[in-house]
Amino acid sequence: MTKLTEMIGIKYPLFQGGMAWVADHHIAAAVSNAGGLGIIGCGGADENWIRTQIQECRKLTDKPFGVNVMLMNPRAPQIAEVLAEEKVAVVTTGAGSAGKFIPMWKEAGIIVIPVVPSVALAKKMEKDGADAVIAEGTESGGHVGELTTMALVPQVVDAVNIPVIAAGGIADGRGVAASFMLGACGVQCGTVFCASEEVNIHQNYKDMIIKAKDRSTQVTGRSAGAPVRQIKNKLTKKFEELEKRNASFEEMESLGVGALRKAVVEGDIDNGTFMAGQIAGMINEIRPVQAIIDDMFAEANKLLSGAGPVC
Repeated sequence: MTKLTEMIGIKYPLFQGGMAWVADHHIAAAVSNAGGLGIIGCGGADENWIRTQIQECRKLTDKPFGVNVMLMNPRAPQIAEVLAEEKVAVVTTGAGSAGKFIPMWKEAGIIVIPVVPSVALAKKMEKDGADAVIAEGTESGGHVGELTTMALVPQVVDAVNIPVIAAGGIADGRGVAASFMLGACGVQCGTVFCASEEVNIHQNYKDMIIKAKDRSTQVTGRSAGAPVRQIKNKLTKKFEELEKRNASFEEMESLGVGALRKAVVEGDIDNGTFMAGQIAGMINEIRPVQAIIDDMFAEANKLLSGAGPVC
């Protein structure tokens, strides 16, 4: 039990990442039923899709689950209103500041937990009324910041008075234990659930993760101000070529249009964006969500036994 499990009413202090195109109601319900907090990822979807996903998730689980809002989505204001109407248990946010939506969500009884890549944003979110923050290191898959999890988490813990969830580079009990020792009250994991039986993605995506090695991921788009970590393929080489000639953000964006769908839905090995964290090299098999979570916390408890208070 930590502050996080008490706050939300979950068995394990674990969030499943709100991965665009990956985190639908199937995986969210599976994680919640296994004792964690499943999260539906909005990505670039509209409010109607989100409402349907919430309602479908409620058919599969009576446990708390959350929704992640990418604030760069042009439909974010409409999505924010739907979440308030549906009174989801938890909202996590990314790609911006959630400050203007927090009062509405809090009034609806929603627990608000933004993802932050820096101490400055963590402090702002606390000031704006966030219940906790997710400190996400650059090891994670998808859109990333600059700081590593090891460096970011303890600095955020020291800077705020609300619970901190560690994210980025966590796939087993060792990562969970390390996160607690850094002062976190919980963890968020994404890539490991892309290799689960329940996740609704193309088999090629799962196979890419299983086959990945320690240096199989690459961050593209840093020069354009939109860094994304993904598994290396022909598409990342094209991104690399654009960056070498200082291509504009518009050129980068044009190359990436539809690439995530090509990975998740079509399994296009050459032209898809297979977002995954650096821990992909640690994942060697596809397992049920329940086994992933149970084993993770059994190992963490063993490692933390006798280590003293953590949160």
